[in-house]
Amino acid sequence: MTTATGTTTLLEARYRTVLRLLPAYYRREREEEMVEVYLWDIDRDAQDQSRPTLGEVASIAALAVRARLGTAGAPRRYVLLGSSVRLFALFAVVLQAAAAVVDRVLELTWATTGGSAQWHMFLTGFIGRGAVRGFAAGAIWLLPLLWTVACFALLHDRRRLAQVAALLAALPSLWPFLAPLVTDAFLPDTPYASVSVLFAWLSALALCAAHHRDAPAAALPALPPGLAYLACCVVMGASIVLVPMAADPVWAPTTCFLVAALGRIVWRTRHPAAHGEATLALAVLGLLVLALRLAALYPWLDVPVPAVTLAAFVSQGAAALLLTAALAVIAGRDLAAR
Repeated sequence: MTTATGTTTLLEARYRTVLRLLPAYYRREREEEMVEVYLWDIDRDAQDQSRPTLGEVASIAALAVRARLGTAGAPRRYVLLGSSVRLFALFAVVLQAAAAVVDRVLELTWATTGGSAQWHMFLTGFIGRGAVRGFAAGAIWLLPLLWTVACFALLHDRRRLAQVAALLAALPSLWPFLAPLVTDAFLPDTPYASVSVLFAWLSALALCAAHHRDAPAAALPALPPGLAYLACCVVMGASIVLVPMAADPVWAPTTCFLVAALGRIVWRTRHPAAHGEATLALAVLGLLVLALRLAALYPWLDVPVPAVTLAAFVSQGAAALLLTAALAVIAGRDLAAR
């Protein structure tokens, strides 16, 4: 609030500095009103000794994220950005949800159909390793199933439940870095753990940030949610069953991405007027999947493995690179045309 003499108090200057987190279009419309509200009941003599509270700064930062991700009345570029981030979060959550379910179904199938020796091997992953390791193993096995909860909660517009479920589902990715603090384990010496953390938390945080209360309801393009989820599960399960020698943790999700990316490119050729947000979201997802594929391939370079297996990993990575590049080019053209 500016005084009658034209001077600005220190507290007002501090509020205006914090408000610069907001995009320019939002500040033009609301800055004066917001400053007036913040300074309304604060005595002018105390304003040079006060600062914005941590809660106020956090609230403005959250508002800045929402304003940049497509709130009502936002400029077109922010609407496109918000739509793309929401679709990326949804695609990433669906991919991880299907991967978690398929992995655990196949693991239980293997453990229960191979006799007592295989069942005992499965159980030893949870028992007889100490309380901390046993609890961590159980959490690592169970919590990723919450990606499915996050997926369908989001698609049924239960946003708070989806956000909480996604954050909990991402927690197991932190264990390789937390384990050395509470056990005798060592920090991971390959990039796979770091890329896994990036993938999981970028997905969860994108969901929390982009699917805010002012955002439109989530919806998958082209396919109904149940059918899309089932298709991902079938593709992933089949990729492991048909090519078991290449079944590392990244093989099935990458195969699913390749099928989805190829399907999107084919669909785009038949619908030239299609919006580019979904294509851009898939391209960003492809970059993360490619990073996972390369990080998972890295340890095998110094280990004797069958040439066929190594060739499968390399071929899958090359296909992911080509399709991601194609998606990026198509998305760029579509968005530029709009």
